Amino acid sequence: MRPLPDRRARLRWVHLIIGGALLMPYFLVGTVIVGSYRPQADLFGSPANQLIAFAYALPMAAVTALLPLARPLSVAVARALCGLPPERPLADGPARSRQARLRSAAWFTLHVGLGGIVSGMTLALVPFAVAVMGLPLFAAVRDSPVLGLPEALDRPWALALAPFAGLAMLAALTGCAAAAGALLADRAPVLLGPTPDDRLAAAERRAAELAVRNRLARELHDSVGHALSAVTLQAGAARRVLDSDPEFVRAALTAIEETTRRTVGELDSVLGMLRKDDDGAPDGACGPGLDALEALLTHCGLPVDYAADGDPDTVPAVVSREAFRIVQEGLSNALRHGGRGEPVRLRITVGAGELAIVLDSPLTGRPAVVRPGGGLGLRGIAERAVLLGGRTEAGEHEDRWRLTARLPLPSPAQEQR
Repeated sequence: MRPLPDRRARLRWVHLIIGGALLMPYFLVGTVIVGSYRPQADLFGSPANQLIAFAYALPMAAVTALLPLARPLSVAVARALCGLPPERPLADGPARSRQARLRSAAWFTLHVGLGGIVSGMTLALVPFAVAVMGLPLFAAVRDSPVLGLPEALDRPWALALAPFAGLAMLAALTGCAAAAGALLADRAPVLLGPTPDDRLAAAERRAAELAVRNRLARELHDSVGHALSAVTLQAGAARRVLDSDPEFVRAALTAIEETTRRTVGELDSVLGMLRKDDDGAPDGACGPGLDALEALLTHCGLPVDYAADGDPDTVPAVVSREAFRIVQEGLSNALRHGGRGEPVRLRITVGAGELAIVLDSPLTGRPAVVRPGGGLGLRGIAERAVLLGGRTEAGEHEDRWRLTARLPLPSPAQEQR
């Protein structure tokens, strides 16, 4: 009787009773099939006929459980009533693959099969056990033709043992229900757990979500980070010469105004990516491209020696946008870590099938200041290039820091596709 007060065992018993209720329509169809070739048979009074109808019911239940929506319904009931540990998760969503549908059908068949057996035992054995326990007290029970008890039970020793026999029947029923419930709970993660296809789909969803998060992080890092670096340095320089060089202060404030105004627009574009639905603008249309490079170089806070070989305006929008972000992050690194004695040299070459960016900045000769959470700029540049099929290099070159990015340009035929 120990499992009886256990809440988990009681919930599993209820789960089995639900399985028996779900089996009833299939069982009734099974009795109709048996009655079609045994017209004179006692369908509900004969245990043999009931077992045959039960055998017909299980395959029909298995076939209906092949529907994709059968799995989420079974999972919801199993989570609520089977008492599964959290480290054994069940699958989410309809069963899409053949393997998932077969597993769902196997689980549903096991559930209704065990549920039908336990439900039948509960309905038949509980009143019978109560009647047996009442034999010593009620003569009408002993004489009832419904129970059909043998005459030997009228003896005093048999009547004295009758209550214990009834309790033993209830204990056996409780043990059977607990064992059946434990079996269902043990098989639930196997039959209702995620299949390899489910795990692959979940991994793809996580990868897509991570890609979106990384993309937003790159956009915010390159646009807002560059603007804050430029504004901070220009404001600091203006503060130092506030009384001695008003013209420089005026130019610095103008650059700060233009930088913040441009960054607000870029921030709106980044935030718009969060609200964009499937019918929104393509990725390449979000954010500035190389056409905004002149404004960036004018107000970046550094002298830049810029030269272009080819026409950057002919670069496709997606490549142009990523190239702008690469240049922007390169200038941010030059602002934070580069020297101030020489201008930054920027070369953009639009060649046959490739866009090359070369950015040289002077070195200070001092170790770079390490910021908490910093150091992601070069990683973001490399990710942008890889997403387009390109590559990047960064490191010291002839006493300067050189950043090189090579981005492939699609052919006209590829652009049309």
